[in-house]
Amino acid sequence: MNVHSSSRERILEASLALFVRQGFHGTPVPRIAREAGVAAGTIYRTFPSKDALVNVLYREAKTNLLASLLNGLDVGAEPRQVFRQIWFRLAKHARAFPLELAFLELHHHASYLDEESKALEEHAFEPFYAYFETERAREAFRSLPAPALMAIVLGAFFGLFKASLFGHLEWDEVVVAEAEVAVWDAVSRPRKEA
Repeated sequence: MNVHSSSRERILEASLALFVRQGFHGTPVPRIAREAGVAAGTIYRTFPSKDALVNVLYREAKTNLLASLLNGLDVGAEPRQVFRQIWFRLAKHARAFPLELAFLELHHHASYLDEESKALEEHAFEPFYAYFETERAREAFRSLPAPALMAIVLGAFFGLFKASLFGHLEWDEVVVAEAEVAVWDAVSRPRKEA
C-alpha cells in the first residue's frame, strides 16, 4: 500500500481487496480501517457509511472499466474488428485491474447498490447492446437478442478470468487470442457454404 496516498485512496484500496476476499458483509469497518492504516472514525468522516463506501468503489471501478473499453473505440470498423478491439481491451483491463474486475463481477447486482450505482449499471452496457443489435440486423451475429449475445461473451470472458485469478489457467496472449476466436465463432452468424 502506498503510504503517500491519501486516506481516501488507502480506504478504497483496502476495501477493494477485502471485499473481493471476504465479501461486503464479511468485511467489518474496523478491519478496513486496520488494513488502510487509518482510524475507523476517518472512514466515517470520509464516507457516511459502509454502504456509501461500497457504492463509491463500485462507481469508480465501473467507470474505469467503461473508459478502458470505450475510449477511442473504432465503432466504424467492421464488426469482427470491433469485437476484437473490445475483447482485447477487456483482457488488458483485467490484467491492469484484476481486483476491480473481480469486485465488479462479485457485486454485479448486489442488493446494497444505491440508485446512482444501479443507474450506472443499467446504462453501462448500452453501447455494447447497440453494437450487437446493429450488427445482428446486418447479419454479423446470430439472431439472439443483444443481452443474450452479451451474456455469452461476458460469461466466457469471466470464466477465463476467474480460472486465471484462481490459478487454474495460465492466461497468456495465446489463450486470450484463441479464446477471442472461439467466442467470436460462438456469437457470429455462421457463414453459408458456397
